[in-house]
Amino acid sequence: MTTPEQKKSWISYLNGRTISILFLGFSSGLPLYTLIYLMQAWLATAGLDVKALGLFGLMTFPYTFKFLWAPLMDRYSIGTLGRRRGWMAVTQIGLFLVIGGVGMFDPKQELTLIVLAVGVIAFLSASQDVVIDAYRREILAEEEQGLGAAIIVNAYKAASLIPSALGLVLADTMSWQSVFWIVAAFMLPGFICTLLAKEPAVYGAPPKNLQEAIVLPFREFIVRDGLKQAIIIIMFVLLYKIGDTMATALSTKFFLDIGFTTKQIGLAANATGWWASLAGGAVGGIWMIKLGINRALWVFGVLQALAILGFAWLAEVGPDPFLLSAVFGFEAFASLGLGSAALVAFMSRATDPRYTATQYALFSSLAAVPRTFINASVGYIVAETGWFWFFMVCFMLAFPAMLMLPKIAPWNKRDEKA
Repeated sequence: MTTPEQKKSWISYLNGRTISILFLGFSSGLPLYTLIYLMQAWLATAGLDVKALGLFGLMTFPYTFKFLWAPLMDRYSIGTLGRRRGWMAVTQIGLFLVIGGVGMFDPKQELTLIVLAVGVIAFLSASQDVVIDAYRREILAEEEQGLGAAIIVNAYKAASLIPSALGLVLADTMSWQSVFWIVAAFMLPGFICTLLAKEPAVYGAPPKNLQEAIVLPFREFIVRDGLKQAIIIIMFVLLYKIGDTMATALSTKFFLDIGFTTKQIGLAANATGWWASLAGGAVGGIWMIKLGINRALWVFGVLQALAILGFAWLAEVGPDPFLLSAVFGFEAFASLGLGSAALVAFMSRATDPRYTATQYALFSSLAAVPRTFINASVGYIVAETGWFWFFMVCFMLAFPAMLMLPKIAPWNKRDEKA
């Protein structure tokens, strides 16, 4: 049976709330991609060797463990802007100052200070993610959660163009100090949005003290539907994207092994993959309005599993440039676009509005576990199975989470309110 929300045009959901999510999503993605692209290029041109650059991979740890300090953001407010906007403003201004200031150091003489600054950027960025995710969950109506998830996924990806494209182009003709301040300035639209946005309503009584802020979110999650259901939800978040995550962990190595050149891989990634992932996020948000989050998890989950078979097909066919673009495009569309949007919407719906920051930070940290830890085993599996059978294993690993859907997101259950 079609609900009134599903009869509405998706255009009617483009309002001040969803537009604010667009700006905040961009602000959320910019610091991470600055660390990944701009920082790496700066240090490499300064002469740091590959081993030293590799150590900067430790910068991702705050993103994995951000749930540890998320209760502070549920418990305390900063200034007069409110609990959510106050934390957003502080982290955004802090990121603007530190990203801009780091370029003023000399990598050859002040590497220790740069490492410290990178740690501060990662911490502030992960903290900003916590509060923006909480804000998005609380400011959007239930029927807007799917579209909001798609918007923030797309805006997050779009932010990568500033450090990876604009920043690197400017670095060819400008000083690194100027480049870092210009990239940092792109944090300001998000800050202005924070000042203009409306503070979300507080649901129920917020935690009275830090102990409540830490204990109550986890207790509520377990008591809500019982320990068994809580464990199923945790396992689902861990496993929903594990097959695709493993399949793409060594994708560049795979493409090189079967005979593609780095130029062919780069062209396929930039010309096809990036745009396909944006299209997937946009289509996913609109499609979720029609399907609902429950059915989207089923449909998008199947599509992202099928995308893995494209890699297996390529392993059998060999270096076909057209097939490479098709595989890149479909994987980005189905997994980075559709699948990611559906998982973000599900995790948002699974949070209690009273403890949004803590609970969503826990879910998003769990979703990052396969990328951070399980992918370390990928090379050993490939060495034993070869590429074709490795991708078949990844395809099979996509389905344990699908088997949990009847328990946590039944196909015919249309009432999806938290």
